Amino acid sequence: MAFRLRLKTLRSITFSLILLVLGGGVGYYFGTGKINAQSVTGLTKVVTNTQQPIDYEEVDFSLFWEVWRKLERDYLDPKAIDQEKMVYGAIQGMVSALDDPYTVFLPPVQQQRTTEDLSGAFEGVGIQLGYIDSQLAVVAPLKGMPAEAAGVQAGDYILNIKDEAKGLDTDTIGMSLPKALDYIRGKHDMPVTLTLYRDGEQQPFDVTIKRDTIVIPSVELEFLDDPDGQGQLAHLTLSRFGDRTESEWLESVEKILANRPDGVVLDLRNNPGGYLNGAVFVSSEFIPSGLVVTQQGRLNSKQFNVNRRGQLTDIPVVLLVNRGSASASEIVAGALRDRLGATIVGTRTFGKGTVQSAEELRNNTGVHITTARWLLPGGSWIHEEGIEPDIEATNSAETVDVDEQLEAALNAF
Repeated sequence: MAFRLRLKTLRSITFSLILLVLGGGVGYYFGTGKINAQSVTGLTKVVTNTQQPIDYEEVDFSLFWEVWRKLERDYLDPKAIDQEKMVYGAIQGMVSALDDPYTVFLPPVQQQRTTEDLSGAFEGVGIQLGYIDSQLAVVAPLKGMPAEAAGVQAGDYILNIKDEAKGLDTDTIGMSLPKALDYIRGKHDMPVTLTLYRDGEQQPFDVTIKRDTIVIPSVELEFLDDPDGQGQLAHLTLSRFGDRTESEWLESVEKILANRPDGVVLDLRNNPGGYLNGAVFVSSEFIPSGLVVTQQGRLNSKQFNVNRRGQLTDIPVVLLVNRGSASASEIVAGALRDRLGATIVGTRTFGKGTVQSAEELRNNTGVHITTARWLLPGGSWIHEEGIEPDIEATNSAETVDVDEQLEAALNAF
C-alpha cells in the first residue's frame, strides 16, 4: 500500500521528456536533423511567437552569476567545475521549468543518441522508455532483444538503475529520459540492473540485463492461414517509424501484392512512434484520399492528407495494438479507424498526442519543443487517454507459445 501511495505522489510530478530511447529507450521518437525534419508526432514547422519579444538586457542574471562565482570559489572539488557542463545544466533547468516532459534540451551525447535511435543500431538492452503518469516506465521491450529475454514487460515502472562498472546506483525520481538513456546504455556485454515495479505485484524486483547491439528492422511480414481455412492473411508488423521504414514497408507491400491475401493484420504493438511523415505514408497505403491527421498549433492548424496513391486500398485491414503503441502508431490506428472503419484489436494504446519540433543547435546540441497537439480525423485528442480497441484481447502469461491477441485479430475479418 505504501508503494502504491508513493506512485500516486509521483504521478503529480512532471519529468522532463519522453524520448524514444530504443535500448535505453520512448514513448516515441524525436527527429534527428534540421529544423524541417518531422518527428514522432510532429515537427512540421516551428510556430512563430507573436508575443512582445523579451528585452534580454532587462533579464536579471545577477543571481545566476552570484551562484556561479560562489561555486567556483567555495566548492570542495574545483576539478568538478566544468563550465560547459554547467552551462548545459543551466539550459536544461530552464527548459524543464516549463513542466513539459516532452520539451527538452539535449547536450551532445544525448543529441547523438537520438540520431542513433532512428538509424536503428546502437548498444543497449532493447527498451523503449517513456512516462506513465509521470513515472519513468517501459513503453515496450523490443522483440528479440535482451530486455524481452529478461522478462521486462510494457508498463513496468523503472524505480532504480544500477551499473557497477559505472559506479552508478540511483533511483529515477526526477530523472529525465536523456539521463535514463545515458545510464541504461553502455558497452557491449556489460550488465545493468533495473529495479522494476509491475501492476499486480506486491513488491518491486530487480532484473539484470546484459547489453548487446540493438538492430531494429522497422517492418516484418508473414503469411498466415485464415482461421476458417479458406484463404490466407498477411501479418504485417510495423515496429517503428524511422529512417528505413519507407523502403522496408514498400518491399513488404510488394510481397503482399504478389501473394494476394484476403486481408492484412497491421500489427502496431509496442510501436512507440517515429516520424510524422512516416505515419502519413503508412496511412496513405490504405486510405484512398482525404484527411489523416490534424496538427493544432498555438497560432494555427495544419491538415495532413493522404500524400500518395496507396496499393492496399482495396484490401481489408485490422489493427492490432497494445499499451506500447504510441504517437505515430496511434495516428495510423486512429486514422484507419476513423476513415475506413477499420477494427482495432488488443488493449488501450499509450496516449501520446503532442507534436515536438526538433532542431540542431551549435556544438552538436539540440532542442525539442512542444509546438502543437495532433487530432485524429474524427477530431479526438487521445493524449494521456489512448485509443480503446473495438475488440479487447490480452495475451495470457500461461500460454507463452500462443499469441491470443494475434488470433483475435485474425478472427476479426
